[in-house]
Amino acid sequence: MKKQTAIKNVLVVDDEAVVRTGISRALENRGIRSRQAADGKEALGLLAHQRFDLVLLDIRMPELDGISLLRMIRTDYPDTRVVMITGYPTIDTAVHCVKLGALDYLVKPFSLDDLEAALKKSEPRSPGTEKAAVSSRGLEIDSPDNLIIGRSREMRKIFDKIRKVAPTDSTVLITGESGTGKELVAQAIHAKSKRRDREFVAVDCSALVETLLESELFGHVKGSFTGAHQTKHGFFELANHGTFFFDEIANLSLRIQAKLLRVIQEREFMKVGDKKRIRLDIRIISASNRDLKTSVESGDFREDLYYRLSVVPIHLPPLRKRKEDIPLLIKHFLEKFSTRLKRPLPAVSDDAMDILTEYAWPGNVRELEHCIERILILEDTNVIRARDLPSFITQRQGEFPMFSEEPYSLEELEKKYIRFVLRRTKGRKKQAAEILGINRKTLGLKIKKYGLY
Repeated sequence: MKKQTAIKNVLVVDDEAVVRTGISRALENRGIRSRQAADGKEALGLLAHQRFDLVLLDIRMPELDGISLLRMIRTDYPDTRVVMITGYPTIDTAVHCVKLGALDYLVKPFSLDDLEAALKKSEPRSPGTEKAAVSSRGLEIDSPDNLIIGRSREMRKIFDKIRKVAPTDSTVLITGESGTGKELVAQAIHAKSKRRDREFVAVDCSALVETLLESELFGHVKGSFTGAHQTKHGFFELANHGTFFFDEIANLSLRIQAKLLRVIQEREFMKVGDKKRIRLDIRIISASNRDLKTSVESGDFREDLYYRLSVVPIHLPPLRKRKEDIPLLIKHFLEKFSTRLKRPLPAVSDDAMDILTEYAWPGNVRELEHCIERILILEDTNVIRARDLPSFITQRQGEFPMFSEEPYSLEELEKKYIRFVLRRTKGRKKQAAEILGINRKTLGLKIKKYGLY
């Protein structure tokens, strides 16, 4: 933990000396000044005489407990951020602390990585963050290392939409094939919104059992049904004041769709078996790999709910429609897995890159990521060549798309062939123009037109 941070002064409040000392040492190694307090009263004295960027606050302490101190800090020192610490974690306590304004929740014993993540989440954002969020590799989500990779024309349009819709509370519907990165887009919208310091709760609607879905979403009270031995907070309550992400929302039954529509309209809900209404302040983002319009026409999805969810639609193109991003993604995944596997970063030969770029990738970015990880695990080489690629990729019908089953327009064929020639000439435009039978100026115009930089 040696990277510099925007957080300079931290107050560590815990009645256990060994915990205070361990955290303070970790902070000092990161270049962060820290003060220690053994209880809530001592912490209040320090807060009255010194400004702290962050308070790491234990919940269970004698006399003045952490939750009471959290309330005081949020009232008297609203600019000071608070991360709670506890050795006795419960969902109820987590929800309560977040509602009171805590940014995060660390459970003892926690690792340096956990502390690092909490510090990163607590860093204040500079006014120019949003403008600087787009790098040469893609759109930054919440840190320079967490990106949506892409610089194609299609992805730049999506990045622009994300920047425009993020500050609002409008509902967003993200569509696209499986593996295109729908949840990453949802995370980016949340990270750039005014709710960034609150919870981002993601629920995969296809992974939940229908009979339990209502209880998972809304929660239930003790004794409301067989097996309900205690009151449970649902996902909606956990996400209150934050962002709720419905992944694969087309899998919701019509009954749950009706209840969701009521929640969106009334901004309140009731736990299963309860008569008390709970006010709800959340931003809803949904995603689907199906065409919801078709589901509406077939009667599988409510039309009124569809229009409520799709105020701002964002469609993610499949990887085969933005192939200029593939080399960028390959480089990113090679760096990621080389670091993880602790091996030298390999190069990719031109023939291997051509094959990887022209492959259709039915599983999209997720499939490409898994493919690169597989290659690095199985192939011990400094240069990845065509022979190192999986057979399902190399056994193609031809070098160019006119040999595939999918039809392409003449313009798309031209774009692909120009890209192919530029790779073969290693970007030398004069040589590429000679092969193509056009002058360099015309080639330059076509490179600009197709985004082949």
